[in-house]
Amino acid sequence: MSSTFFRQIDPPQRMLMGPGPINAHPRVLRAMSADMLGQFDPEMTEYMNETMALYRQIFMTQNQWTFLVDGTARAGIEAALVSLVEPGDKILLVRAGRFGLLLSEIAERIGAQICTLDLPWGEVATLAQIEEGLKTHRPKVFACIHGDTSTTMAQPLEGVGELCRKYGALSYTDVTATLGGMAIKTDVWGIDVVSGGLQKCMGGPPGSAPITVSDRAAEHIMARRHVEAGIRAAGATDGSRARILSNYFDLAMVMDYWSDKRLNHHTEATTMLYGAREAARIVLEEGLDARFARHAQASSCLIAGLRAMNLRIFGDDAHRMTNVTGVWIPEGVDGEAIRTRMRDDFGIEIGTAFGPLAGRIWRIGTMGYNAVKHKVLLTLGALEACLAAQGHTLPRGAAVDAALADWP
Repeated sequence: MSSTFFRQIDPPQRMLMGPGPINAHPRVLRAMSADMLGQFDPEMTEYMNETMALYRQIFMTQNQWTFLVDGTARAGIEAALVSLVEPGDKILLVRAGRFGLLLSEIAERIGAQICTLDLPWGEVATLAQIEEGLKTHRPKVFACIHGDTSTTMAQPLEGVGELCRKYGALSYTDVTATLGGMAIKTDVWGIDVVSGGLQKCMGGPPGSAPITVSDRAAEHIMARRHVEAGIRAAGATDGSRARILSNYFDLAMVMDYWSDKRLNHHTEATTMLYGAREAARIVLEEGLDARFARHAQASSCLIAGLRAMNLRIFGDDAHRMTNVTGVWIPEGVDGEAIRTRMRDDFGIEIGTAFGPLAGRIWRIGTMGYNAVKHKVLLTLGALEACLAAQGHTLPRGAAVDAALADWP
């Protein structure tokens, strides 16, 4: 009998300056090493309540239903859509990048009637375009991505919730790439359901999807409520609408679990809850305004350095995310060779691209624990050295000097 043993996990140190994931904050990793608790232990349920209170502040909302979906950010997206959209319902989607297309993929699997605002990658939808789509299609749900890392653009959301109410639609947005780095004004924008992730500006690992649900959306979701047979008590009643098609992503059941009922749905991902809780504590200790300003400054510093190297920035400055920057790969430069050399020689990872931008731009993230001056400077210095080593002509030293000058 033979056995195969693998060495202990000991990953190389990397500075993750791509579009995510980024390096998790050490405090988050320490929190995740704490002991397990039973899911109905009073200490555990109090941690759940505290996590809800923390994320209300992160989402800038008073929503009672603010909690975690266990799974990566995509779990939050799918839970939101499958719980809001019934088969045959119309959904209006903004598709202007990879993740807008992902919304379409999920909605198609649900059996929705899909209506779209299709835009070139790098553009955002105007309020007038959104209103025209709502007026024309009269969808049950409107959905979009706030910050699409595939294009590095941020979709403006001011006034979107009001428009959706005007035309009788529920609204959803994914804020995975911007939560904790840009203002997510859930209540001001009037968005009904907002979901995110930890692995970008929040400074945590992938595996938990914070979500917030308005009372209006909660009423719609609870009308689709179904209690599992194995935990169904005498006298239990189901909702009047069609049952949510997924068991795991059934937000009605997950909300019952996070409520005072503690009606068992799944075993809460304990270590991820610890990590999500600590990530939110770190954000709020810094202060939301200070954190947003830090992300904006790190991005400005990066862009100043890139432009000093005579590199062109992708997209429109007016709608650029403040935590992920797209930069055109210079003509004649092997973009993948540069990425490989940065990783192998400097231990720094920057991102490639998807779809029509594949092989044409790099995506550089300045997020969370990595949105700091020295990491931006190291990234710029490494990129300059790697470009020069490939024979690309550029002003040596200008990038770091420009970035330093941009940092107050």
